[in-house]
Amino acid sequence: MSPLMIARLWIMVFLHYFVWGSWYVTMGTYLTKTLQFEGGQVGLAYGSTAIGAIVSPFFAGIFADRFFATQKLLGTLHLIGGGLLFLVSTQTTFNAFYPLLILYTISYMAGHGLTNTLTLHHAVNPGREFPIVMLAGSVGWISAGLTNSCLKLEDNVGMFQLASGAAALMGCYSFTLPHTPPKGAGQKVSVGTMLGFDALKLMREPSFATFILCSFLICIPLSFYFAWMNVFLNELGTTNAAAKMTIGQVSDVVFLLLLPVLLPVLRAKGILLFGMAAWALRFGLFAWFDTARDGHWMMYLGIAVHGMCYDFIFVMGRMYVDKRAGEDIRGAAQGLHAFVTLGIGMFVGSWLSGVVGQHYAGTGSDGAVVHNWKMIWAIPAVLSVALSILFVVLFKDREASAGELTSKEQPLNS
Repeated sequence: MSPLMIARLWIMVFLHYFVWGSWYVTMGTYLTKTLQFEGGQVGLAYGSTAIGAIVSPFFAGIFADRFFATQKLLGTLHLIGGGLLFLVSTQTTFNAFYPLLILYTISYMAGHGLTNTLTLHHAVNPGREFPIVMLAGSVGWISAGLTNSCLKLEDNVGMFQLASGAAALMGCYSFTLPHTPPKGAGQKVSVGTMLGFDALKLMREPSFATFILCSFLICIPLSFYFAWMNVFLNELGTTNAAAKMTIGQVSDVVFLLLLPVLLPVLRAKGILLFGMAAWALRFGLFAWFDTARDGHWMMYLGIAVHGMCYDFIFVMGRMYVDKRAGEDIRGAAQGLHAFVTLGIGMFVGSWLSGVVGQHYAGTGSDGAVVHNWKMIWAIPAVLSVALSILFVVLFKDREASAGELTSKEQPLNS
């Protein structure tokens, strides 16, 4: 690709993830402190992205891949999303807020696949150019967190209004992107193909079945971080909490660059195991964190291992799926992995995190809601430890070479 094309796609990915980062990180604080929703409702709200991840493949498979140019559909979805986000910002009751948020996340999560499709369609050397473009997602997420803190939007409706404006800008910008025709025009599509069910035959392999099971289970403790971390920091009185959480996205970039270096040494099993263990370390640090005794180093270290937590699980997971699936079912296998993790796994995890957060919530002396953070973080820490042990015992895979696994690396953004 020419430098100009890379720049155009970079802006696209930056804006796409800026929209998500504008509200997703800080929504828990807004819902608990301002709207005073219960913990279970907060969990359901965070599970809306999982519903979007489950439903959007139907939409993308039926419409995006067959009838509409990718850039036009991406622009239309973001313009619709901008309107839905503004409507979300006007709601004060859960019964009105939640359905609108679900509608929005369906439109937004479909955009993940569209931005990937558009980038790969115009890439000359996908293995080199795709990661460069996708790194803009981390930069967009970081910029959103810094903007939220700078404008003091962490506990108020301004976060959704910021996201709404960014979505409208992204929608308009998308129509200026190079023409990308529908890749599946004239082809038949099935529910099994869209959700990756055609790849279920891979589950006959014990190692792949173990991998899918553990990928599902690790999303349960993962959801605790996204649902409660900003609430945790703000309840501790941390200033500019959203900005401080962007340390995690800086870490994301660092570990993404380290992954090809570490893979020849640790191999796929080692990378995945370190990712699971990193979640146990992170939640352990949060659970036994004491400001008066430890200062803030444990908290910052827990945030800083985000790159290992995310990249070693999701990026390595996609690389593993890519090599274990044959050419004929590779797309279906990636669909199955996304359905199990970003869909079902994140929904169950978000629901459970809400239940736990509500159970360990109380009222402080000033009447404000306070939480027993030691218990809220200890539960996902124990789950992560148990999962790491399960993975070590059950995962007996034939190792692919490091060269095979890195040849098709396609990073995600968090």
